[in-house]
Amino acid sequence: MDELKKEKTARKKRYKARTELREEIKEDLLEQLQERNIFESHYVDLVNDYLALWDIKNELIYDIETKGVSVKYQNGANQWGYKKNDSVRELTTVNNQMLKILNDLGLKPSKVEVEQDEEFDL
Repeated sequence: MDELKKEKTARKKRYKARTELREEIKEDLLEQLQERNIFESHYVDLVNDYLALWDIKNELIYDIETKGVSVKYQNGANQWGYKKNDSVRELTTVNNQMLKILNDLGLKPSKVEVEQDEEFDL
């Protein structure tokens, strides 16, 4: 139980560290809606959905970075092996949904996000 509490605390710290960037992205997306004269609450709600997915995406990336693309499992005293990290597949699904929301809203990814992605290019 103590391990679960530590992970929850660590997750909250990661979320808090992203808060400023998250707000910049939200502001940029809402400005894009405003420029298109879209003020309906449904669209603002979709922006909030996008940001929730953005948080999930970042947690999935963190999981892949810490555990790798394969994770060790054990299902017996002398039985163990490696399986794919499900976060890799989930990351693709989340990214696709984020792109779909932007497309449905007719928005472009936030400039803040694009700059951040370019910062980490290999």
